[in-house]
Amino acid sequence: MTVATSRPASARPEPAGVDNRLVVGGTPLTWRALPTPALPDPAAVLAHTAGHALAAARQHATHGTELLLSTASRVDAAMRAELLDAGFTVALVDDGGVHPSAPTRPRAAEPGRLWLLTSGSTGRPKRVGHTLDTLTTVRGDQPDRTWLCPYAPGTYAWWQVVTLSLTQPGQHLVVVEPDELDDWPAVAAAHGVDAASGTPTFWRRTLYRDSAALARVPLRQITLGGEPVDQAILDQLREVFPAARISWIYASSEVGASIVVHDGRAGFPVEWLGRKTPGRPTITVHGDELVVTSPYHGAGLAGPIHTGDRVQLIDGRVLITGRLDSDEINVGGSKVSAGVVRAVLTGHPAVAWARVTGRRAPVLGAMVVADVVLTPTAAPVPDEAVLVRWCAERLPEYAVPRRIRVLTEIPVKETLKSDV
Repeated sequence: MTVATSRPASARPEPAGVDNRLVVGGTPLTWRALPTPALPDPAAVLAHTAGHALAAARQHATHGTELLLSTASRVDAAMRAELLDAGFTVALVDDGGVHPSAPTRPRAAEPGRLWLLTSGSTGRPKRVGHTLDTLTTVRGDQPDRTWLCPYAPGTYAWWQVVTLSLTQPGQHLVVVEPDELDDWPAVAAAHGVDAASGTPTFWRRTLYRDSAALARVPLRQITLGGEPVDQAILDQLREVFPAARISWIYASSEVGASIVVHDGRAGFPVEWLGRKTPGRPTITVHGDELVVTSPYHGAGLAGPIHTGDRVQLIDGRVLITGRLDSDEINVGGSKVSAGVVRAVLTGHPAVAWARVTGRRAPVLGAMVVADVVLTPTAAPVPDEAVLVRWCAERLPEYAVPRRIRVLTEIPVKETLKSDV
């Protein structure tokens, strides 16, 4: 069986950011100078490194070949078989070149189509269709920036940073590999990074491991997304970077970048609900679920989209607390938001990170329990009783954790998220 290769030439104009600087594996170059492979079409590319992923993105921008991009670790045997059956050539790309596996059901490519795999937080990852245009949500003039990209290649957050650099002049990019994540502040400082995007877990983990090294990075723009953003992490970053603009973004593969907040506060103003602005998403709430109507939605997802994310209205703000299927804990008939309890715990000055869940219990049905990681400089070190008392002073009795376990490291997945 033959495998179709990408067309050798393209009528597409060069992306506007093609001369922006890149740092890949410590090596400075530009998008224009990035070596690009000849890829099958359509291709599901499993990139061995961040550099190989950038090369595939550049190739798509130049030739418009149909592309799904991921790391090999996010594609298990079942997903690989699913992709082959869907007509993709599954191609591992490494320093040795392109290693293709032919599709079991070949088909014609859909020009310009990009596919994303969802994070799988609600089950098996699924494919969501986009184009370079629908993934490009920053279009106005921007101040020159050098961005850090710590995300796993092919995720929505990764594409957000990559399309910014590809399409906007003056938006330079430093990518870090997974084995560089622990020391990314040193890499960032060495290459002049002044803007960085990461999940709250990414930022918490960096503050926990070496806040002094983080403070040496001259950040002017800090962006958070991918997980619920609470006030504690915003305040901690503000303390380290008092002059930086700190933003949080609600975005997903399905609805794109839908909410952007710059005021340094968790949640967004309740006045934004139902607001209709041409070319911008409309945000509503159905019950306690966030609903988004977005011009940046994935293929086939037009109209109001139920996100599966739970919200609460507190003090004139709409707080996104977590997933509907995991945020709510039923304690003897009383509903507890795991996200609200987590925000209370992380509000303690000695708590660097927290995870809140429900555990089965007699009579009540469930009780609230938590895992925490304490800040290395905590003094005095709080014990379980101190943290329980902290929660009891701020939460209803039924929402107070009954067990709090102390972990020694903040857990993080490849997507830079924790299981919260």
